[in-house]
Amino acid sequence: MAFGRRITELRLAKNQSLQQVADAVGVSKTHIWKIEKGRAPNPSMDLVRRLADHFGKSVAYLVGEDAEALDEDVQLQRMFRQAKDLNESERRILDEMMQSLLKNRSTPKAG
Repeated sequence: MAFGRRITELRLAKNQSLQQVADAVGVSKTHIWKIEKGRAPNPSMDLVRRLADHFGKSVAYLVGEDAEALDEDVQLQRMFRQAKDLNESERRILDEMMQSLLKNRSTPKAG
């Protein structure tokens, strides 16, 4: 789930307006709206922390890196648990493989 969508869902679950969230974290209502709509790329880490504190969630959860989150894919949870058993060298290899796969997926194919 995208960061903005998580913020929207958390805000609605707390029955808060855009303005209430904005006031709580010290930004404009427009900025929160842009975050929710995915139109505010790369919010500052400080703002992400303030949002996490406001909603009582971890930063990892907000940015979609919480492997224990209920909405995560079961297969990805299993892979994450297995990766914890790898040593540093094996983790580095796994990371390089993942980065290569992601790069190949985003690179347009000539043809």
